[in-house]
Amino acid sequence: MPDTTKSLLFNNDKDISVFAEVIIPLALPRNYTWAIPKRLQENIQLGSRVEVELKNKKYSGIVKFIHTNKPPSFEPKEILNVLDEQPLVYLNQLKLWQWMSEYYMCTEGDVMQAALPSHLKLSSESTLAYNEEYGEDFSALNDEEYLVAEALLLKKELKLSEVQQILDVSHVYPVIKRLIEKKVCIVWEALKETYKQKLETYIHLHAEYHQEENLAKLLNEWSKNKAPKQLELLLAYLHLQKTEGEVTQTNLLKKANATAAQLKGLADKSILRLERRSIDRLPSLPKDIKIDFELSPAQVEAADNVKNILNDKPVCLLKGVTSSGKTQIYIKIIEQAVKEGKQVLYMLPEIALTAQIIRRLQKYFGGYITIYHSKFNPNERVEIWNKIKTGETKVVLGARSSLFLPFKDLGLIIVDEEHDSSYKQQEPAPRYHGRDAAIYFASLFNAKVLLGSATPSIESYFNTKSGKYGLVKLTERYGNVQMPLIEIVDVKTIITKNKGKIILSPQLTEAIHQSLQRKKQVILFQNRRGYSPYQICGTCGWIPQCEHCNVSLTYHKAKNKLQCHYCGTVYPLVLTCAACGSHNFLQKNFGTEKMEEVLTEAFPQAKIARMDYDSIRGKNDHDVLIKLFEQQRIDILAGTQMVVKGLDFEHVSLVGIADADGILNFTDFRVNERAFQLMEQVSGRAGRREEQGKVIVQVSNTHHPVLQFVQHHNYEELYAFEIVNRKRFFYPPYSRVIQLICKHKDRNIAEEAANILGRFLTEKYPTFVNGPAEPAVNRVRNQYLFELLLKLPKDTQFIRQCKQDIWQQIAIIQSNKRYRSVTIIPDVDPV
Repeated sequence: MPDTTKSLLFNNDKDISVFAEVIIPLALPRNYTWAIPKRLQENIQLGSRVEVELKNKKYSGIVKFIHTNKPPSFEPKEILNVLDEQPLVYLNQLKLWQWMSEYYMCTEGDVMQAALPSHLKLSSESTLAYNEEYGEDFSALNDEEYLVAEALLLKKELKLSEVQQILDVSHVYPVIKRLIEKKVCIVWEALKETYKQKLETYIHLHAEYHQEENLAKLLNEWSKNKAPKQLELLLAYLHLQKTEGEVTQTNLLKKANATAAQLKGLADKSILRLERRSIDRLPSLPKDIKIDFELSPAQVEAADNVKNILNDKPVCLLKGVTSSGKTQIYIKIIEQAVKEGKQVLYMLPEIALTAQIIRRLQKYFGGYITIYHSKFNPNERVEIWNKIKTGETKVVLGARSSLFLPFKDLGLIIVDEEHDSSYKQQEPAPRYHGRDAAIYFASLFNAKVLLGSATPSIESYFNTKSGKYGLVKLTERYGNVQMPLIEIVDVKTIITKNKGKIILSPQLTEAIHQSLQRKKQVILFQNRRGYSPYQICGTCGWIPQCEHCNVSLTYHKAKNKLQCHYCGTVYPLVLTCAACGSHNFLQKNFGTEKMEEVLTEAFPQAKIARMDYDSIRGKNDHDVLIKLFEQQRIDILAGTQMVVKGLDFEHVSLVGIADADGILNFTDFRVNERAFQLMEQVSGRAGRREEQGKVIVQVSNTHHPVLQFVQHHNYEELYAFEIVNRKRFFYPPYSRVIQLICKHKDRNIAEEAANILGRFLTEKYPTFVNGPAEPAVNRVRNQYLFELLLKLPKDTQFIRQCKQDIWQQIAIIQSNKRYRSVTIIPDVDPV
């Protein structure tokens, strides 16, 4: 993607036609080309936003390429306007977008939609303009049309939102359509900027009173003015100005308990001067680097090895056991990069993890660091974007979406917990993997990538074995604390009254009692949220299911509702069986909500909290909960995977895995790897300071091989066990996987389309195709699903050709009227 802007626009004859390939936020198979009018040729740049029109709608697009090759098959429309003086994105970002679209089989419009903060994507708003030729005779209009026409006559223009207010209804399109047909008005599209700067009023003393004698004279003669509240306000200003420097209107009125009118009175008398100024929404810290800790000998050796390897290889994997102090090594390596003037991206798989680590990093790097994730509001995201683009921000801590930020001089990417499946985007496109995309993005800057994990993905560890990545091992916990003891509890041997699932075994109950007596904390993990994953009629066995998905409904006791965890639909509690009319419903299995209830009953004196996606809603909820747990104001924390990923708590001595069978019994080729990672990560929260921790695993299948690996914390044995099966069945890392999902509201049509696609691929790639087949959950949001799986050899040219064949066949299928509305989704490297 060469930067030919200057050679085309400044060195060539001005009579030569110039064109731009522009990315717009639509899923177009390829980017559209527009002509650049001569009036805009001096201003247009690669990466800048332009206003374009396609099919009578206006879009804000990004200029990807500028050239002089006129499209042979159509007459390009002209670009309407250039929206940026400076490019919004850099060339390396555009290269990342192109790579993502090609590798993950989506469009660059999909990538642009995901990459840009919403307030940088100008929205198109329809405006109605009054047609003067119609006149003022509205007798032919009905009541609704008359109201809108009268408002248009007075205002000349109305936005859609204003029409909705006039009619007091949300669906105004039929009325507007009739008004356009009757030539009362015309409609046009306008792009509007949605980002708004945050403004603050700053207060200054008028220049005349900068001289002390004039100010003293003013204060001495104030009694003549008979305005004591204004005097109080002025004195408050002088105090704030002396103690804080700059004074804002908000702080001044609060301190003086005064009103804006009283402040205006001082301004009218030319005593104080008001200045409106744009300010940051995000608090800024001093730009200081203060690393106040020393690495242990083992950490020093690991850090030196990492640096040496990154001198020779672009990627290094730091495999450090849980609580070995990997974060401290990251901090030392970040310090070196920042001192060299480079930018650093520190990626984490979950937002919940960022709260604890950001406090540590801010302590060490102050204002050099910022955080970025989906919980920030759109205006905040724009401000973060701009600070990174200018290079003002040196260290970014964020989830996978932070990869799209406009880094100017990226030197290092750290991918912590690199094995975590949360790095893979599921819906919508681009369905990218944050770790793999980070490695490509770093290569564009010639930057280095440090992957970190106690339980690396099989693929990453395979890459170290083959020499593609470097490997550094950290085998001892910080402070030489021993790895936790793992106790396996066979729940089959425990007799219960109702033969239900065991939530707290006697062994786990006793261990919790002992921990609480020693003033230690406990973490309990259950991989299901809600109160009960499903309820069943005790008479006939009927199970309430979602109307839109073929899945059972989860019971949430706090809301007293049933909820589908696939489409999110909420239903009232079912009290009568739809099949037999019985009222005898049984709650089966258990989620975190029920676990919290059982814990409260069993340990009434303990302070208990729950951490899952139902209890963590707001931007700061997870941070508040983690702080409470750190301060030992919570004794027992029950939760889903949010409680196990990389969090560091000093006083946790016991971790319980309530239902390991639920982790071990998934139908997926990665099930053993995932189960080991999850259980090892959970166990890593126990005994991180001074004393050895304990982990209790409740399970019925006690002979599962993964449990033996977990008991001995032996990743190497797991890897040896798994890699043999991966090779035997040709799964990654020995192959590349592409999953194709066909969706349609009619099951027969979805199946037919999947069979056509399957036949074509089987003929062309006979040994590499599995399916089509229905997944375990075969209907989601009223769409029936059929899946095909391709396991392809790791040959770049072969895979590229296969992707082209898939796209071509999808186009052929969807050109048939019967299958036009079938959605076919390619998912590359699914997890």
